[in-house]
Amino acid sequence: MARSGGTDPQHTSAFIAGVASFATWGLVPIYWKLLTKVPALEILAHRFVWTIVFLGLLLTWQQRWDEVIGNIHSRRSALFCFGSGVMVGLNWLLFIWAVNIGHVLETSLGYFMTPLVNVLLGAIILRERLSAWQFASILIAFVAVCILALGYGHFPWIAVGLCSSFGLYGLLRKQSGTRAIPGLFLETLFLLPLALINLVLLSSRGALTFGPSHLSLSAILTTTGIVTAVPLVWFGYAARHLRLVTIGFLQYLSPCISFILGLFVYHETFTRQHFITFLLIWLALVIVSADAVVRWRATKRVAAEAPAELPLIEPGI
Repeated sequence: MARSGGTDPQHTSAFIAGVASFATWGLVPIYWKLLTKVPALEILAHRFVWTIVFLGLLLTWQQRWDEVIGNIHSRRSALFCFGSGVMVGLNWLLFIWAVNIGHVLETSLGYFMTPLVNVLLGAIILRERLSAWQFASILIAFVAVCILALGYGHFPWIAVGLCSSFGLYGLLRKQSGTRAIPGLFLETLFLLPLALINLVLLSSRGALTFGPSHLSLSAILTTTGIVTAVPLVWFGYAARHLRLVTIGFLQYLSPCISFILGLFVYHETFTRQHFITFLLIWLALVIVSADAVVRWRATKRVAAEAPAELPLIEPGI
């Protein structure tokens, strides 16, 4: 694994892959806006179906079906993948619906808050000890949400729902011990029956968008699997060859792009309360990121002094 600077070709390609994955996730609201005429539940059902198809082809090409079978035979992996599948399904549904009703800014707020939620979940569920700076960042984020809720007149439940579901998804996925592509295949496989039932019911009522009468929308729906899986492949490559600190900073690229889209492309409402809320969230992220860098450097220093007792952990998914 490359650990040096950008002169290493593998490090450079991994960095490009990381930027590509997070930039794609930031730009994806443009894609979902093409499907505003399709109900969010139908889009979600198609996303499960076509993700299964694309990942099935990808797993065949990579000859990785043994990983999938091994994870299915592991009760722990299967249960956690089912739970993470439910969480990612809720996250996808909420995100698609929010984008298509004009709340791109609030989705970006949700993903800005996700690292802070990860810290909070680690403390509550994994019993990880919070540093003073981490605790301060969570308090700042709480104040930011309260300011938006009280000043703007409604609780930012879309943002909170997105960061909570994605935080829980990451926690469950981590516990499952599965890698990115086999894990996502299992998550979508477990919920595929619900997706198919939904599509059958829509078809029986004559409410299904997919079909000859909507060829352009149908063509776009068939690409949902590609849009879902390709950035994940790029992310998987980047995570294997970049430091976790680098990945941690790259993840802010996605909500930054969505923020720019919501504000300057879709011209969504941006009040003083929004400005204060985003400013406080960004402050909290600076604090928690700086704390993470300090901890990483301390761990690296200790590992260099005693490599036998404290080996560096390779980034993975």
